[in-house]
Order: sequence, then structure tokens, then C-alpha cells
Amino acid sequence: MNTIVGRITQNAKINTLKNDKKVVNFSIAINYSYKTKQGERKEQTTYYNCSYWINAKIAEFLTKGTLVELSGRISSSAWIGKDGEIKSGLNFHTSNIKLHGGIQKTEFNNEPTASPQNNNSNPFSDETDDDLPF
Repeated sequence: MNTIVGRITQNAKINTLKNDKKVVNFSIAINYSYKTKQGERKEQTTYYNCSYWINAKIAEFLTKGTLVELSGRISSSAWIGKDGEIKSGLNFHTSNIKLHGGIQKTEFNNEPTASPQNNNSNPFSDETDDDLPF
């Protein structure tokens, strides 16, 4: 299990598959900074395409700029683009989402509260070791 922390690059989207299963897709950016031997500060950004299958209601909280802490599994993919160039990407199969920042408590219809202040229970967590269905 890996944990990453980054900011969401655009509002999450819910995609419904043929079997009516819903997946939340979003991407995050992680910034790394370091100094070269010459003392020059460099910054590098890594992007992850994320998928979350457990509860589609989280999508409304996954908005551009939100700081999130994700647990899950990393994979990579490569393909040939329409322009004939080789493309690649990092994917994060998310099993647990923690929201950080100014999100207010929100009640879902008879469901647990989704709030970064409520760290004792997380309605957007999958505590099982089952593989995600893809």
C-alpha cells in the first residue's frame, strides 16, 4: 500500500460503466523541490491519474486545488498517441481518501459524515485487502 499527498488538478468526474458500477476519476499533482549541486532550486511536478470505486459521493468534495492524502496502489501505462508519439502515465488505484483543508462537515442521507476533522471513521475508506475491480 502506498500513500501520496497532492492537490487535485481539476474537479473529479463520475463515470458509470455498463454494469452501473460507478468510478470516480480525478488527477493530482505532487510538487517536489530540490537544490542542485550549484545551489539552484529546482521544482518537479508528478501527475497521477486516480480512480476510486468505493463511494461516488466523494466526487463533490474532490475539486480543483483540494489537498488530498490517498492510500492505494500505483501502476503505470504506456500507449501510442494519435500523433504517433509514445505517451505514458502514472495511475493510482485509490482505496482510502483523506481530505485536508477547509472542507466543512457535510451529512449524506443516513450515511457517515465526510469531514477531514473526523479522523476516527472515514466513509471513503476500504479497509479490506481486496483488489479493485479492473
